[in-house]
Amino acid sequence: MAWLQLRIDTSSEHAESIGDMLTANGSQAVTYVDAKDTPMYEPKPGEVLLWPDTQVVGLFEADADMKSILKRLGKAKVLGENFKYKLEPLEDKDWEREWMDNFHPMQFGERLWICPSWRDVPDPNAVNVMLDPGLAFGTGTHPTTALCLRWLDGIDMTGKTVVDFGCGSGILALAALKLGATRVIGIDIDPQALQATKENARRNGVEDRLDVYLPEDQPELEADVVMANILSGPLLELQSVITGYCKSDGLLVLSGILAEQVTRIEEAYSKDIELELSAIDGEWARVSGKKR
Repeated sequence: MAWLQLRIDTSSEHAESIGDMLTANGSQAVTYVDAKDTPMYEPKPGEVLLWPDTQVVGLFEADADMKSILKRLGKAKVLGENFKYKLEPLEDKDWEREWMDNFHPMQFGERLWICPSWRDVPDPNAVNVMLDPGLAFGTGTHPTTALCLRWLDGIDMTGKTVVDFGCGSGILALAALKLGATRVIGIDIDPQALQATKENARRNGVEDRLDVYLPEDQPELEADVVMANILSGPLLELQSVITGYCKSDGLLVLSGILAEQVTRIEEAYSKDIELELSAIDGEWARVSGKKR
């Protein structure tokens, strides 16, 4: 099926009401994108943040009467009859197939590969984690995840007990298990993330060494390695909780941190952790070290 895509530039104040108008006028899907490359990193749990300059994108069937739709939209006070928009045809493609074709196996460090299930494994003798993007984020493509995976590849995980705090898709937990960890405890506030982690563990044949918990159900324990790839706000707020999972001489790795936030994270964790030199990848960073 062919489609038409309607783009309207607006402000965060009016974006959602314009999105509602597009839906009311037959849009099959509405998305909000950054109109001027302004990063928004840390919404509070359950909060939806929009950029100061937001572009509202509506997807319409190709035979939609766009002339009438645009006329109706122009009567809205938040737009006005001379509002600016861009209407463009959207090429008819098998979008799922196109997406799958562009998701390739990725190598992190010397041993570790993250591979989608529909691709051949590049190196059967490597440490291969089979991971399909699904209910929760975390495929290795984001620098924060890549930073942690490269760190993990450089660690001897044999026999280690690991906490993956904010496990998401379970990618770090799976990598730790495939690299030799004896047991991993995954913790996340999102039940769907826990479901995704368990399903991905099953696909990789390591489900018997993985336990997952919501924060309120998490057990008391001290692990050899603690991983937290979340955001700087929660990392600061939960510093005592996260370091509390780490045993003396245990290893800690933190990510989801902007390069400009590294100093605050280092200051917060340095009282308990003997920090290594932090790693930077573009605008993102990783902080790691050993518990005193």
